[in-house]
Amino acid sequence: MKTVEKQFLENFSKIYNREIGVTTKVAGLDSFLELEEQLFQKMFSFEITEAKEILRSMIDLLIARTRKNMILNVKYYYIQLSAVMGRKLNESQVPVDKVRAFNIACLETIETKMSDAQFLLCADELVEFFVMVITERKKPSFGHQTVNKVILYINDAIETNLTVEEIAKHFSISTSHLSRIFREHTGVTLVEYLNVRKVEECQYFLRNTNKAISDISNSFHFCNQSYFTRIFKKYTGLTPKQYRDNQEYPSFKYNFPNEQQSV
Repeated sequence: MKTVEKQFLENFSKIYNREIGVTTKVAGLDSFLELEEQLFQKMFSFEITEAKEILRSMIDLLIARTRKNMILNVKYYYIQLSAVMGRKLNESQVPVDKVRAFNIACLETIETKMSDAQFLLCADELVEFFVMVITERKKPSFGHQTVNKVILYINDAIETNLTVEEIAKHFSISTSHLSRIFREHTGVTLVEYLNVRKVEECQYFLRNTNKAISDISNSFHFCNQSYFTRIFKKYTGLTPKQYRDNQEYPSFKYNFPNEQQSV
């Protein structure tokens, strides 16, 4: 009588050999891993449109591979891709708690949003979400190291109740000096940067969770929901509710006024 372990091994081998045969019959499927590498190159270069196009090409190959269960197989690949994304984030020195939160957020989004009608939209969201997180770890290169450290500190702690006073205390400098050097090198006030980072982060919760808008506002320590709505609309062009209802509206991504001149 076969052991359970041997039965499993034989089953794996059978499926493995079957899949090798299928791969050789689908044109372009042998370049799938190469396309995946190109996908990450584009995402790390913040070329979102190009990354989305590559991922859609990969999805086309998956569909050509298995039309019968194509949605289920695409879903399985999204889960696999989110795991690879998590490892890439870890390699980019994204904090472990954020990597874990990223993976959980991806899995929950795939589970709740994946459908026949939305599987391509889900792909776009995965790309945008990854780029959003990796952008946080993009090392700023302004001409003052304290400013660069402050930006990274804010990116990692944006969901806490950060204030200019607390940030200045953390870096052992005065609030006036911090405010001056931050604006001088980035072209924006520290208070405004705190607001735009909160808006960027809030977009995820509006799009991918059922969390109440008032709760999102509170989570990011806006003084009240009215102020949150005003600040959110200032940068995105929509109110939080309009943004949540309009799933295809592009996400807001902030660029420093002096970013091109930084060295």
